[in-house]
Amino acid sequence: MSTLIQNADVILTMDDNASELGQCDVLFDGGVVAAVGPGLVGPPGTKTIDGRGCVVTPGLVNTHHHLYQTLTRAVPGGQNALLFGWLQTLYPIWARFGPEEMFVSAQIGLAELALSGCTLTSDHLYLYPNGARLDDTIAAAQEVGLRFHPTRGAMSIGESDGGLPPDALVEKEQAILEDCIRVIDTHHDPSDGAMVRVGVAPCSPFSVSRDLMRDAALLARDKGVMLHTHLAENDEDIAYSLEQFGCRPGQYAEDLGWTGSDVWHAHCVKLDGQEIELFATSRTGVAHCPCSNCRLGSGIAPVRAMRDAGVPVGLGVDGSASNDAGNLIAEARQAMLLQRVAKGADAMSPREALHIATRGGAEVLGRSDCGQIAVGQRADIAIWDVSGVESAGSWDPAALLMTGPTRVKHLFVEGRQIVADGEVTTLDLPRVVERQNALAQQLMD
Repeated sequence: MSTLIQNADVILTMDDNASELGQCDVLFDGGVVAAVGPGLVGPPGTKTIDGRGCVVTPGLVNTHHHLYQTLTRAVPGGQNALLFGWLQTLYPIWARFGPEEMFVSAQIGLAELALSGCTLTSDHLYLYPNGARLDDTIAAAQEVGLRFHPTRGAMSIGESDGGLPPDALVEKEQAILEDCIRVIDTHHDPSDGAMVRVGVAPCSPFSVSRDLMRDAALLARDKGVMLHTHLAENDEDIAYSLEQFGCRPGQYAEDLGWTGSDVWHAHCVKLDGQEIELFATSRTGVAHCPCSNCRLGSGIAPVRAMRDAGVPVGLGVDGSASNDAGNLIAEARQAMLLQRVAKGADAMSPREALHIATRGGAEVLGRSDCGQIAVGQRADIAIWDVSGVESAGSWDPAALLMTGPTRVKHLFVEGRQIVADGEVTTLDLPRVVERQNALAQQLMD
């Protein structure tokens, strides 16, 4: 079925010309944008959406998340901890998860993202207790209807071998590689418009071996999928790399094959100038997670320097155990504000931050078919109501990150309406929230 958005106040296309179109329409059909311009008319039976009082953007793209963590928000003992201490508080709780916890927490996290305007999200799932599988989160994404790029994460070095995670949460490395092959063969779709693509994602340099990092890179390239991990997140991370590997994280990544346009790293708060240049030259992507970096006291990532050097940068909400929320439009505002705190009020405009949150994220995830509103692009579209109190008195409603809402009015993924009038259409969200809270209570008990 065709859908026509009519008379939008502004369409922020994020196309190659950064076009901003006033009083215009968008027509999409079969999951693809068919036309953009004034006075459009759809074929018979076209569904019409009134765009008056609204700003239309491409759907936002989330490049780093841990969906399972929506079940462990604001856990006492982890509320005021740095990264390593925070992990050590939460690992024993996560060890009690099973397939239902993974599925329901993913439903909640995906619905929260959808309500914040997100149409495409990655997820980094690196622990599989009690029979949980990556398939559990993929099933949740298929129900909610978001475009999904899950990554098969892993931990292989437990406490008894000098690692950070408890032994109960680590896996044998051969079993990890075999399951990576299974989930890729089962779920990965390399075609344009794919609703599911799978990546390979050992958790971090402090929870897997050099051999696994190297073998994962070889496997991913053999299968034609992307690579993802955490890197240079805070000072502890840098100290660990220097002590254990005798080099900084960027050099460690390069030595093991973890640079290139098929790789993106989460955080990168502590990259130095040489590492930024390495990532720019190799087109290695970065998932910037400003709220989580603030919450864990990790620091402010050098996003201005990265962007100026040519590093591909997208946004990530990170897990809700370290962010406390999964609101991607709020994450974009935080990214803008932190660069201003670090570099001055002219360091990042609201339009640049929104570009990072849309087209920037799509480029990091290797999705040339998403992230902009243009003919032939996938119909992943967010409609923001700027007629309300948040935007009242605004001279520039298109500056969404300054005066816009933090909840989307309508959201379309592949042309399918996922959010209508601020409510998720694809699942009974109050029922899922009730089940989520019951599961959280069981974990507390």
